[in-house]
Amino acid sequence: MTTNEMFCFQCEQTQEGTACITSGVCGKTADVANLQDELTGALVGLARAVNNGQRTKTSDQLMIDGLFTCITNVNFDEESLKEFIGKIEAEKAANGGADNLRLIDVWTDNEDIRSLKTMLLLGMRGMAAYNRHANVLNYFDDEVTAWFYKGVAALGENHTVDEWLGLLMEFGQVNLKCMGLLHNANTGTYGHPVPTPVTTIIEKGPFIVVTGHDLHDLKQLLEQSEGKGVNIYTHGEMLPAHAYPELKKYSQLKGNFGTAWQNQQREFHDAPGAFLYTTNCLMPPRRSYADRIFTTAVVKYPDLHDIVEVDGKKDFTAVIEKALELGGFAEDKVMTGTNGGTTMTPGFGFNTVMSVAGTVIDAVKAGDLKHIFLVGGCDGAKAGRNYFTEFVKQTPSDTVVLTLGCGKYRLNDLDMGTLGGLPRIMDMGQCNDSYSAIMVAVELAKAFGCGVNDLPLSLVISWYEQKAVCVLLTLLSLGIKNIHLGPTLPAFVSPNVLNVLVEKFAIAPISTVEADMAKLLNR
Repeated sequence: MTTNEMFCFQCEQTQEGTACITSGVCGKTADVANLQDELTGALVGLARAVNNGQRTKTSDQLMIDGLFTCITNVNFDEESLKEFIGKIEAEKAANGGADNLRLIDVWTDNEDIRSLKTMLLLGMRGMAAYNRHANVLNYFDDEVTAWFYKGVAALGENHTVDEWLGLLMEFGQVNLKCMGLLHNANTGTYGHPVPTPVTTIIEKGPFIVVTGHDLHDLKQLLEQSEGKGVNIYTHGEMLPAHAYPELKKYSQLKGNFGTAWQNQQREFHDAPGAFLYTTNCLMPPRRSYADRIFTTAVVKYPDLHDIVEVDGKKDFTAVIEKALELGGFAEDKVMTGTNGGTTMTPGFGFNTVMSVAGTVIDAVKAGDLKHIFLVGGCDGAKAGRNYFTEFVKQTPSDTVVLTLGCGKYRLNDLDMGTLGGLPRIMDMGQCNDSYSAIMVAVELAKAFGCGVNDLPLSLVISWYEQKAVCVLLTLLSLGIKNIHLGPTLPAFVSPNVLNVLVEKFAIAPISTVEADMAKLLNR
């Protein structure tokens, strides 16, 4: 392994299902991958130094942004990575200094220890993304922030397999708290989401497409674009923004452009609008639209226009001017969802679902609602993901489907009718909103006087990147079993670790729609 140009197996599409060793399937170069490893090793050094000294606001932000920076499809820029490493080294020195970790020592470790360490590292990268979204809204939790130092420092420690498993379960509980923090940040700032039909038709005239996950960036853009003659459209995981009262009140927030992140190179090609990337997932842009891309926060790519925050605010004037310069489409453009639909309805978060919990409970008791499926997660480009569309199409009419994450684009434009006055497909929001789904399950279990595993509920989850890892670890820490995961199992999970997960949690890979449906419904 030491002779490889790079080593990365953190995402679902990793080369040949094992690891990218010359360049990333995501588009990152070997130099970028190695700099991200160096950055991660420097964070271990920072954690060691700070654990012996005193955390600061600077060290906290470096720790969180550093982990977030290394998520798939976030940073492709060597110079910004070198600059970031320099900041870590300066902060580490200010805390007395400490040795960094060589990530090659993790990649070449015993495969089971490597597997467990990698699960923790990737989980923390995902949690860092959630935590940062809460922090920009001035929501903080000291226990969550402090745990990053504990977890990152642990990457350079020796533990038994059982101790690593215990640490992973502890992390899962901390991530639950982090997701709760983000839930409170979003709903406390923008109000509770309400079901809101969203069109996929793009009106003629100047427009800006906002992609990523950060609602705070969108809010600032909406404030600055008011009355400027520019329409705003969401893309990918920004779709749920339409459901928040404090965001949907802006008349220029018109609809949703395209589908999930992996289709951006096709959907953005030659589009006469400006594109703002607030977080992952950035794919290497084509020349046909690279001149109209703007990045911000931790998102970086060589030679793209980057919007920098100054005193807590961002100036999006350049984005607005670019949209006005390009002029938009001359006539309304009809775009569709994956299945040809032109309307999507986000907004079925925890508050909305629990407001009709009585209806759900009565329907279950009466036998009208036989089963609830959670079908969603992180989408990707790899073959086999049409499974999730076909699975939902084949769900019986006496079942409902909850969905979230960008995996919802496989099914969120389907019209599956209603059950007991409720739509059979209910979009709960971003992958960031997994907390809502978890708490709905917990509350339903309380109402029925049983455990979550005893509910007529099945989780069929797609995964792609690191936020899916931290959510999975939270589900496991809650003792939730029988999760079906796909389209393939993670390359970083060793056979022995997989056996433990199967034995303790009955986690299973997806197979065929027909076989899985029969198994989950036991019909």
